[in-house]
Amino acid sequence: MQCLVLAGGLATRMRPVTRTLPKALVPVGGRPFADLQLAWLAEQGVSDVVYAIGHLGGLLREFAGDGSRWGLRIRYVDEGEHLRGTGGALRLAYDEGALEPVFAVLYGDSYLSLDLGALFAEFDAARPHVLMTLFRNDGAFDRSNARLHDGSVVYDKTVTDPASRGMRHIDYGLSIIDRDKVVASLAPGATIDLSDVYRELSLAGRVAGVEVHRRFYEIGSPEGLAALEGHLAAREEVR
Repeated sequence: MQCLVLAGGLATRMRPVTRTLPKALVPVGGRPFADLQLAWLAEQGVSDVVYAIGHLGGLLREFAGDGSRWGLRIRYVDEGEHLRGTGGALRLAYDEGALEPVFAVLYGDSYLSLDLGALFAEFDAARPHVLMTLFRNDGAFDRSNARLHDGSVVYDKTVTDPASRGMRHIDYGLSIIDRDKVVASLAPGATIDLSDVYRELSLAGRVAGVEVHRRFYEIGSPEGLAALEGHLAAREEVR
């Protein structure tokens, strides 16, 4: 299984620490977040990781190296200072020949609880363009952005009143993508947000969804970081 990790953004909400560190290396309980995320991917059976890097990406490359310490193979696609957005990063990885025909894409600040192998199996059985994981949010952790009905997803982050549109779910932070049906059609070199890609595909009926029932954590904000540290500390106490 292959996973592309989106780790190139500026992480402005986490300044000042992200002025000198990429968000993926922000300490979580004294441990670089990338260490947690890569360990989880290895536990899930992922063998191949592609890091899409940009802002301070050299530091992440120096930390993670070739991935052997986690039993992974890690490669890098580097946007440098010309950030192309999350969708543009996928297209760059495609242009550099780094993507498998089917791959997972994971936000570089997401800490998740799901069975990735089962998700790949579901994708193989259904063969949608995109299989998106969703959490029943009802506006609790952030504004809901998706409607899930009979396994089909309508996704739109631009809706100002999600409840009025039946949007009770939120993107959980990981999707599985058919490379040739999705990424090959993105404009080379363009700045593209993956959320816009998902929106257009979902309106065309090309996004399937799977509901995940354990909440997600993220380090995209100081509040999110504190929540994750609290979760991990509580888990250690139980052990």
